[in-house]
Amino acid sequence: MSAGNVTLTTVAKAVGVSPTTVSNAYNRPHKLSPALRERILRAARELGYPGPNPAARSLRRGRAGSIGLLFGEALTYVFQDPAAVEFLRGLAEGTARQNTVLQIIAALDAEGEEGAASLLANAIVDGLVVWTLPDRHPLLRLARERNIPLVIHGGPRVAGVPFVGMDDRAAARAAGEHLVALGHRSLAVVSHPFGPSRRARRRDPAKLGRPGYRVTRGRLAGYRAAAEAAPPPPAGLDVYEVAENSRDEGRRAGLELLAATPRPTAVLAMSDQLAVGVLAAARELDLRVPQDVSVVGWDDAPAAAASDPPLTTIRQSLHDQGRTCAQLLMTATRGEIAAGDLVHLAPWELVARESTGPPPPRSARRARRSGS
Repeated sequence: MSAGNVTLTTVAKAVGVSPTTVSNAYNRPHKLSPALRERILRAARELGYPGPNPAARSLRRGRAGSIGLLFGEALTYVFQDPAAVEFLRGLAEGTARQNTVLQIIAALDAEGEEGAASLLANAIVDGLVVWTLPDRHPLLRLARERNIPLVIHGGPRVAGVPFVGMDDRAAARAAGEHLVALGHRSLAVVSHPFGPSRRARRRDPAKLGRPGYRVTRGRLAGYRAAAEAAPPPPAGLDVYEVAENSRDEGRRAGLELLAATPRPTAVLAMSDQLAVGVLAAARELDLRVPQDVSVVGWDDAPAAAASDPPLTTIRQSLHDQGRTCAQLLMTATRGEIAAGDLVHLAPWELVARESTGPPPPRSARRARRSGS
C-alpha cells in the first residue's frame, strides 16, 4: 500500500481502535493513555500516515486555530528592526495565551504582486493583524476581500476595522516643541518612507504632499506644527526620507544633513535606529552632541538609553500594542467586538535625556564650519 492511500481509518484498523481514537491521538491527546497514544503514533509511522491534513481539519471545525501577521516587508526585516521585534513579541504572547498559532505573511518575500496575493489568499488563518501599510495598498484590499476579522496596527485607519496605534501628530509636536523651547530654529527630520516606493532622498519641505503611510504623515505634521508655532523667527524644517528603518540609513541621512550649510542645530528622527545612525554621522563629522547638534529619536528602544549620549526620545510600548492587537483579533474572531471598541490609541511620553540641549551660539557655529 502506498503512503498516499493510507488514511486515518487505515491506522484505526491496524491498531484495532476507532477512527475517533486515532484522531484523538493527534488532536486531543489528553483523552488517551500515553501507552495507547504511542501505539497509535508508532503504527502511523510504520504505515507512512503523515497525520490529519490541517486545512481539512480547519474546514471541519470551521476555524483554523491560527492568526496571521500581514507584513508588507521582507521576513528578515521583522527580526532586524527592534520596533518590529517588540511588536511581534507582544503579538506572540497574546496569541499564546489563547493557544493560537501565529503565522507571519511577509509580502515582500513573494515573487511580485501576484505571489503576494497568492500567499495571502492561501494562508489558513481565522483573522489577520495588518502591520502598517500605505493608504489604498492592494494587500489591504485583498485582506478585506477574504472576509475574515482584521486588526490594523499603525495605519491606515479603515472604517469599521479595529485600529491600534498612537497619536503620532501630538507626540511629534511635543518632540519639536521640546527643541523649540531650547532655542532651536533650524530643524531637520530623518523621515520614515513616504510610500511603497523606497528611495533615500532629500525632500523639498514645500512639496511634501501627502505621504501614503499614516505614521509618516502624522509625525511630519506634528514636527511642522511645532516649527510653525515657534516664537519669531519660525523654525525652518529640512526633511530627508530614508529607504528603510536602519542605523545605516540614519547615518547616511545624518551625513548629508549635517554637512549642509547652514547646518541644522537639531535633528528629529522617526525612530531610535535612525537617531543612533545620526549620532554616528555626527561623530564622523566631529560634531558634539548636544553642544553642536541635538538629536531626538522615537520608541525608547533599549538602544536609546544605551547610546552615547543617551537619546531624548518618544517613549511608546510596541510590545503592549502587539498584545492589544492579539486580544482584539481574538475577540473579533468570536464576533464580540463592540462598535465603541474599534480605536485603541496607546500612551506615549517625551523622555528628555542628554542628546538635546540649547543650540550653539552663532559665532561657535561659524567657527566650527570654518574649521578654526
